[in-house]
Amino acid sequence: MSAEKPTTPKLVARPLLIGERSALAAALKNAKLPIEDIEAPGRVFWRFETVEEVPVGFGGLELYAGDALLRSIVALPPVRRKGFGSAIVAAIEEEAQTRGCHRLCLITTSAAEFFDRLGYVRCDRAAVPSAISTTTEFAALCAASADVLVKHFE
Repeated sequence: MSAEKPTTPKLVARPLLIGERSALAAALKNAKLPIEDIEAPGRVFWRFETVEEVPVGFGGLELYAGDALLRSIVALPPVRRKGFGSAIVAAIEEEAQTRGCHRLCLITTSAAEFFDRLGYVRCDRAAVPSAISTTTEFAALCAASADVLVKHFE
């Protein structure tokens, strides 16, 4: 008997406007992720749901010309380890590419292996574009010891 590869869950993305981000803040706080700048301009966040309207998580982007910072990926506790985190990342990658992004960067203290599996490559902090390295998330909110990863799109 061969093991079948699990299918990627189908998700619906709902944009979160500034002022509508309290559920995002609660989920991030619960996951011990930074919340200090989620209401700042220039951040785009989505709430993700199944097609049956069951909330599964959140994620976002900060866009800087052809580069972007992947922000605040969190799957809600009841659905963790069921493929929703990967589906959220895939949806945000698609959105980033639609918006002209050629390189997606992220910084993490706890999920480097997860992003490794999704095709992200660890890189030196000095190799990150200045538009990304000067963001609040990169420069102030995440520890200097955090892992930096990048993914290039064709």
